[in-house]
Amino acid sequence: MKSLSFWLKEKLWLTPALYIVMAVLLSITFFYVDLLYIERLKPYIPSVLLTNVDLAKTIMGSLSGALLTMTTFTFSTILVVLTMYSSQFSPRTLKNFIHDKTTWRVLGIFLSGFIYNTLSLLFMRDDLYTTDVISTFVGIVLAFFCLSTFAYFIHYIATNVQVGQLINDLITDAERAISKIEKLQEDEESEEAKWNPVGIKETHRAEKEGYVQYLSFGKLVDYAEEQQLKVEVLVKTGDYIYEGKPIFYIFKVSDAELSVDKFYSLGTSRTSEQDLDFAIQKLVEVALRAISPGINDPNTANEIITRLGRLLGQVGQLRTGPFLLGKEQVLYRFPAYKNILYKTYYQLSHYGKEDISVLISIIESLKVAAEIAPDQNHQELWETHSYVLESVDTEGLKSFDYEVLQEKVDQLAEATGQHSYNLLLAEKNC
Repeated sequence: MKSLSFWLKEKLWLTPALYIVMAVLLSITFFYVDLLYIERLKPYIPSVLLTNVDLAKTIMGSLSGALLTMTTFTFSTILVVLTMYSSQFSPRTLKNFIHDKTTWRVLGIFLSGFIYNTLSLLFMRDDLYTTDVISTFVGIVLAFFCLSTFAYFIHYIATNVQVGQLINDLITDAERAISKIEKLQEDEESEEAKWNPVGIKETHRAEKEGYVQYLSFGKLVDYAEEQQLKVEVLVKTGDYIYEGKPIFYIFKVSDAELSVDKFYSLGTSRTSEQDLDFAIQKLVEVALRAISPGINDPNTANEIITRLGRLLGQVGQLRTGPFLLGKEQVLYRFPAYKNILYKTYYQLSHYGKEDISVLISIIESLKVAAEIAPDQNHQELWETHSYVLESVDTEGLKSFDYEVLQEKVDQLAEATGQHSYNLLLAEKNC
């Protein structure tokens, strides 16, 4: 079922196609209503809602052309937004807009309005009808609905192209990935030291290349308990897998044939549903693009970096390293906290070392993470700050810049329980 859900998410045309099918069915329905039942319904329908065939042709022809124009304009707007997302934010953020249900529902509504009026116009023939029809009124209602949707779509686009909204969406994706890992670790029962699998060892290898989009841990645990297996997961969500790469080690007590293909999914691109690294990477890429000379928007980068501190603090509350699921049936390894910190800051520290505001924001984000994360992760946070400042020429800082940066380092030292130091003296000693 999970594989099907990923397949459906990738097929963007499904939503407009569903609206088109509904429009076709609606057109056929009112064709038969006008043909077979309109005489009986006339006493209950105001006469102003009924039109003759000639007027219906004129109205529906005009509506079809207008709705087609609106559809074309909407599609052009979508392409402009996609270009902006790719150039100004990051190519990885395109999916946040492409997979937005509202965008494709709006396009589907416009297409369905055009299809309904076009088909109804096709059915309007003088030799078929001997009385007035109501299909035209339905087409007008659909046109008004499309017009209202168009106004809403303009407002929606104007709201969602703002970088603040994109940041909120990306942070929500990251928080969703963190919550799934938290839920996964709730069933943890033991340490890796108790992982002593026995039985026939079998290696399950990938049959094609791609990125690991999801791992169905719950079903894998149930399957392992049912078949009396022990499974060691060798990959993480988001890993690139080539054909023949080992994915699972399976330890079984019999020679029975086993199928574990249904417990993971490979795709051509990464998704942030389970992939926390990818969710954080998208935020980092938007920040990097903001501090690039072409965009030159350091305030956006600083906002993202500071908010990354809260996410990293939440990640610090997770169990890192190996842990067992179920009744010691499945072994999975979560990345070390230090590796997550490095992947988050190594590019930011390199491209932002000349911008004092970015450096201050990085130290501030580490302080925020330290205030949220448990004490056992404070040492890694302190070491990360040292790594970030290694390539910074503190002696070349202006007086006020130095004072603010020194203050942030002092606050981080207090939050992590470390001894602070003088940045200038440390630079001279190096």
